Amino acid sequence: MTQEKKLKSSERRGEILRKLKDSSAPITGKSLAEEMSVTRQVIVADVSLLKAGGEPIIATSQGYLYMREEKKGFPYRKTIVCCHNRLETKDELEILVDHGVYVQNVVIEHPVYGDLKAELHLGNRRDVERFMEQVNASNASYLLELTDGVHTHEIAADREDALHEAVRELEEKGILMK
Repeated sequence: MTQEKKLKSSERRGEILRKLKDSSAPITGKSLAEEMSVTRQVIVADVSLLKAGGEPIIATSQGYLYMREEKKGFPYRKTIVCCHNRLETKDELEILVDHGVYVQNVVIEHPVYGDLKAELHLGNRRDVERFMEQVNASNASYLLELTDGVHTHEIAADREDALHEAVRELEEKGILMK
């Protein structure tokens, strides 16, 4: 729906919240901004206010996502420690998703800020491709570049053997740290 006139701040935040709750896929700040005839920065501020109000919204590489309990429903979870260079990032992520593993996030330990965590929410090769395209298009650095390649991922799967198989392949490729 295109907004003929700009919504009031509280109405806009309500509309953002409704759209995020109704969507099973992430929604970009850009698309919300265009739809509501405001700048992306206004959307960023609105989402920050919604988060501060307790709404479980996260910013992922694909856009904003309203976290429902069922999204967290993978019965098997694991945190892995990896070390590789930026060129091996795609291989690492594809190994994980090809085994049916969901990559929730990436975390590094920064010497000043402590743990820095980025939500990824990658579940298939298309998600990985979009993430790689975004990094390349924005010329952004990977978090692993701040820690000489060392980082962790929280991963999850419907089957325990999927986690074991993915971890084994990462180890064979020299990506997994033990």
